[in-house]
Amino acid sequence: MDGLPQHRRRLGWLRGTWISTLLLVALLVSCASLPDVRYLRERELVPQDARIVSVRGELPEAKTHALLEHMASRVGETDILARHVAAEEAISGRPLVAGNKVTLLADGPVTMRAMMEAIRGAHHHVNLETYIFEDDEVGRALADLLIRKRAEGMAVNLIYDSVGALGTPREFFDRLREAGIRVLEYNPVNPANARGDWEINQRDHRKLLVVDGRIAFTGGVNISKVYGKSALLKSRSNEPPPKDAKENAWRDTHMQIEGPVVADFQRQFLDTWRRETGESLPDADFFPPLKAEGKALVRAIASTPDKADYAIYKTYISAFTNADKTIHVTTAYFVPDRQVVQAMADAARRGVDVRVIFPSLSDVGLILYAGRSYYAELLDAGIHVYERKAYVLHAKTAVIDGVWSTIGSTNLDMRSFLHNDELNAVVLDVDFARRMEDLFARDLQDSTEITREQWRSRGIKERVLEWAARALQYWL
Repeated sequence: MDGLPQHRRRLGWLRGTWISTLLLVALLVSCASLPDVRYLRERELVPQDARIVSVRGELPEAKTHALLEHMASRVGETDILARHVAAEEAISGRPLVAGNKVTLLADGPVTMRAMMEAIRGAHHHVNLETYIFEDDEVGRALADLLIRKRAEGMAVNLIYDSVGALGTPREFFDRLREAGIRVLEYNPVNPANARGDWEINQRDHRKLLVVDGRIAFTGGVNISKVYGKSALLKSRSNEPPPKDAKENAWRDTHMQIEGPVVADFQRQFLDTWRRETGESLPDADFFPPLKAEGKALVRAIASTPDKADYAIYKTYISAFTNADKTIHVTTAYFVPDRQVVQAMADAARRGVDVRVIFPSLSDVGLILYAGRSYYAELLDAGIHVYERKAYVLHAKTAVIDGVWSTIGSTNLDMRSFLHNDELNAVVLDVDFARRMEDLFARDLQDSTEITREQWRSRGIKERVLEWAARALQYWL
């Protein structure tokens, strides 16, 4: 969660008494809860009933079977792949989309270069949705490019979160508006500027860029200078990385998507704009004809408290429940509910190799301790626990059984599941899963494993901080 509490240290926004009052109101409202999803563990999947669509429509059963057989032959596990495909469809009732090219973007600078290159090549429109958009060297470079594309006649639409960009001067966004860019502040902190029901705790945590309706980007990367430095390349300096998260490099993961499923990501952007403004954006060739660009099966999954369908939450639970061999998770913030922990622990106890990489340095110290408060339970279940060294780990990814992967904005925490608009891509593709596994292994090399013996010997101060953070987990 790079959400509400992050700005206590980043922006000092609680200094104002009126903001403090608003936070107190948020803490006192009745608590929402996640649904009972035990049925996901008890249902019987029928893999042969799985459906897949392409640019020409739904694939016939014979072609679906042939496609899955070909994909599964790469790992020799037809049943595992088919079960994950069926599980994905069972969550939403919608088939997976075939024919997509997915590119793994494993670092901040790589991601920013890829997004800016796509924007420079735009011919019709640029739709950008982000939680944080900072007025720094990275943010200004992107803003200048957006203004330039608008001057060339492109439609440019921007959604940013009011809390996420609370430290960004209003003049920064006024400059974009004056250039002709449509700018939407999601759920303004000031209720006088809000439209309809106002809930300060509901935030737009998504990171989405769609260019010309043909290329989509999503993942964990915000628009900030912390992504101007690599967290994968070894520094030539003998100086240790800064302990201040604002000055350190952030290790994050993003992805670029081309193919028919881009239309689904475009619909998510347009739906957010319509929900927040009550109006649709003027058409700018948002849905051009799309062709197959690759072989990956992809689903765009989105969650919003307005709909309360908990699609991403259910997807994670289902994927953990149906894991057969491996679950490898990288998470920036871990403040889950009981069912997430249970699904991971059950998998480990039935012999699945479950490994989780957590941060050792965070921009939100309280959340770091909230995550650590679960270590003993995870370790007792046989889950391998690691902490990423040196840099700020902000990625939100998982790769399961060498076939199923997800990258997105969603943390394994209550805020993502209950309070935020979130967006993930689920990919069923052996080659992409291998790249995800390679990245996971690379992070493991830069991580320290936490053992049960080591964890039992931690000090009383750490235990008290963990207890306090756990008590506040709903609001973190």
